Amino acid sequence: MNLLMATSEANPLAKTGGLADVAGALPKALKQRGADVRLVMPKYEEIPDHYIQQFERIAEFQVSFGWRNQYCGLFKAEINGVIYYLIDNEFYFRRKGLYGYGDDAERFVFYCVAVMEAVRYMDFQPDVVHCHDWQTGLIPFLLRTRYANDPAWDGVKSVFTIHNLMYQGVFGMEQIKDLLGAGDELFTDDKLEFHGAANCLKAGLVYADKLTTVSETYAREIQSWEYGEQLDGLLRARSADLTGIVNGIDTELFDPMNDDALHTPYRSSIGRKRKNKLSLQAELGLPESEDIPLLGIVSRLVESKGLDLITWKLEQLMQEDVQLVVLGAGDWHFENAMNQLVARYPKKAAVWLGYNDRLARRIYAGSDIFLMPSRFEPCGLSQLLALRYRSIPVVRETGGLKDTVQSYNEETGEGNGFSFTHYNADDYWYTLNRALSFYRDETAWRRIVDNAGKEDYSWSRSAKAYMALYDQLLASRKGTERWPVTL
Repeated sequence: MNLLMATSEANPLAKTGGLADVAGALPKALKQRGADVRLVMPKYEEIPDHYIQQFERIAEFQVSFGWRNQYCGLFKAEINGVIYYLIDNEFYFRRKGLYGYGDDAERFVFYCVAVMEAVRYMDFQPDVVHCHDWQTGLIPFLLRTRYANDPAWDGVKSVFTIHNLMYQGVFGMEQIKDLLGAGDELFTDDKLEFHGAANCLKAGLVYADKLTTVSETYAREIQSWEYGEQLDGLLRARSADLTGIVNGIDTELFDPMNDDALHTPYRSSIGRKRKNKLSLQAELGLPESEDIPLLGIVSRLVESKGLDLITWKLEQLMQEDVQLVVLGAGDWHFENAMNQLVARYPKKAAVWLGYNDRLARRIYAGSDIFLMPSRFEPCGLSQLLALRYRSIPVVRETGGLKDTVQSYNEETGEGNGFSFTHYNADDYWYTLNRALSFYRDETAWRRIVDNAGKEDYSWSRSAKAYMALYDQLLASRKGTERWPVTL
């Protein structure tokens, strides 16, 4: 099976968020299951030189879109066992940062068309093109329209993955018409039109053969008005083609037995884990104690991550016999609340505004309880990392959090964390206090920690589900096409 992953970012080359982690890890897991997986992304200025030096230029060609005719270079290298292709155009991609420019519509229309053309110059014929998020949403559209009869794409099936439905790539309709050289017939409410504009993510939702998102619960949530971001009707219409597959983590990269950032390696030993707590406390100037429960947060400091719930209860939390360690950055009022907390309680709280990978790992290893009461969470990786490092999550039951964290049941002894349903500060506070009460029960806590180590958090299970989806697509190559979906 030949799989071409199209993504706007991927670890270790360029990253702004979780998409890069998925795009960097999933191909390796699929390759272990026998697939020939290759990844194509833009050649950003942000890519470190030591990686760029490994690439060779394999082709140069022109990309025509709308009235434009732009140069494109195609580069190839093998990175961490996976073949990467880079789409090169310095006018579009030699800039600081990956997104946020006024011409992002043109940049990523160019990228999508360039991918379609680049296949002609690869020593590789894909069976499936797997596209991620709005920046690649026009690839399934192009596959079913302009390139429908192109021999280079003959028989190729498409998968489109929604990582976060909030980000849709919505631009002016006339602008996208101009960039694509497309007519009015493609900009109706059952195709690319979206409330008078054009929607790149919607293009993927309408034209891809199969749709996935990053957890089973999120797949259900986005078919509702509350989470559907005005696309719930389309997603319900395509529900038979929509699958939720929980992301994994790189269990070799994140391994408490082999993590250089940690003071003491461990697997499930609470005693050895607490040596890391003592080390973290000493580093951050907190009183050293194995007994005091240490709460950890590694997050963007924004409302969607539940920071309003956390800050509403900070003063009450500081009245308890606990310590709090926070790593992250975000909205100024949440940052300000954290700074004020440290000023008032310097021996009970420590905050690092920004991001530091080493400190993040030390917080996962040193904390006893991990706070992640998100308003919504398509999948979430932090709770998986916390479980991997045996830090017990307190989460709200939404998206991937609901699928991966099971609330502890003292009657059966089952459960790897603590969760609540309704998004309000009192339910969060009740659940956190429940976690703290069990922390003080050594027997129960050891059971919960043991439960946290029983699940498979690797990409292996996810890769198996994706392979089954690809197999289903390829088995139906001769099936009847159904384009476009009519709402």
